[in-house]
Amino acid sequence: MPTYNRNRPRGTRVSGNRNRDNNTLKRRTAKTPAAKRFARTRGQRGRRVTGATAIKSAQGRLKNIRQASILTVAITGFIMLLFAPSEVSQAQDDTLQQPTAQDTAIVAEQAAADTIANTASAVAASKEAAGEAISSLQSLWKSFLYNLPKLLIAIGTLILAWLFLKLLKAVLQRALGRWQSSSAIISLISIGVWLLAIGIAISVVAGDIRALVGSLGLIGLALSWSLQTPIESFTGWLLNSFQGYYRVGDRVRVGDVFGDVYRIDFLTTTVWEIGAPYQPGFVYAEQPTGRLVTFPNNEIVTGTVINLTRDFPFVWDELAVAIANESDITLAMEVLGNVAEDLLGNYMVTPARNYAKLLKRAGLGENVADKPQVFISMEDSWTNVTIRYLVGARERRKWKSELTKRIIEEANKPEYLKKIIPVYPRQQVQFINPDGVPVEAKFTADGNKEV
Repeated sequence: MPTYNRNRPRGTRVSGNRNRDNNTLKRRTAKTPAAKRFARTRGQRGRRVTGATAIKSAQGRLKNIRQASILTVAITGFIMLLFAPSEVSQAQDDTLQQPTAQDTAIVAEQAAADTIANTASAVAASKEAAGEAISSLQSLWKSFLYNLPKLLIAIGTLILAWLFLKLLKAVLQRALGRWQSSSAIISLISIGVWLLAIGIAISVVAGDIRALVGSLGLIGLALSWSLQTPIESFTGWLLNSFQGYYRVGDRVRVGDVFGDVYRIDFLTTTVWEIGAPYQPGFVYAEQPTGRLVTFPNNEIVTGTVINLTRDFPFVWDELAVAIANESDITLAMEVLGNVAEDLLGNYMVTPARNYAKLLKRAGLGENVADKPQVFISMEDSWTNVTIRYLVGARERRKWKSELTKRIIEEANKPEYLKKIIPVYPRQQVQFINPDGVPVEAKFTADGNKEV
């Protein structure tokens, strides 16, 4: 860029480069009519592209750049004057290297041109991004239209499977009737039909059955490791459905759960809880607690299932009566046996016969008593007279309560007061002389020990 000297006279040429620049400027300025029309047309096109908003924005930015440049030069000179005056004097001597106002104007014009170019490039980039987005949407729409027949076929397959299952369930329910495993068979067939329909739908959409089979194999392997408990629960449901370990309404004990079966699902079983004296709770007898308890069906596979009402809704129950060893044991057994027979004798006849038939059919051949039985056993310092009887599984507490009441009333009769002696908490004191030999102690009439 040529330097400008204010002391030179007007019209004096500084260098050949300046003359060449002027000639170039004149050639650019002097245009032919065709060039003028072309420039006018090109300017109109540029105005259409950028618009009045872009021109105003460029002018505002040019003005800001000029002001910022002047302010920056002034602040920089003031700071250098304060902190480095020697460098300022050296910079004044080197005037030829300092930019002039004309140079600043040229830089500002170039910055304005760059700003306009950047604005145009930003507009072009935004148009390009919009074009890419539109092309992406168009490709997605084309792919959707291409796969639309496959999706319709897959949806139609699932709808046909649903209609077929409704018809099949009605036919199977009419054919199987009240067979206890009918619900399990219908559920398994439904699961199989749905799996087949879903597989066909996925294969239609994917277009390659081999990839589908491979994917299902890998998915099944992963699920078999991560869903072991649900798989065991489903297996337990299958076993219970075909083996009939318990049904809805049975009174069962599965693991720590004791109650009446309320609902059986694929993975869980729900029961109405029943209290018991040997398990924690607020009902210490075999009566409903009002709580619903749900446990996984894998307890059927890994635990123990106790059914109190499946084939025979009666159970054996016992009532132990503690009497003192000084009592008349034979009389006590006879009296308690008569009380139990009077209460339960007729009630036990039919259940005992049915129970005997079940045992005979199973090949056990055990004799079943149709009357209450009485047994005795020794304890620490008393004798237990135990009454064994057969009652309904849901009526144990009722019969035991009534039998206890009648035994207390019978044992309190005057003729049995000295013969059937109940057991009370008591202590036995033994006296030993200085030699360590037990001796009999004697007491006076006032209860004091004799010396």
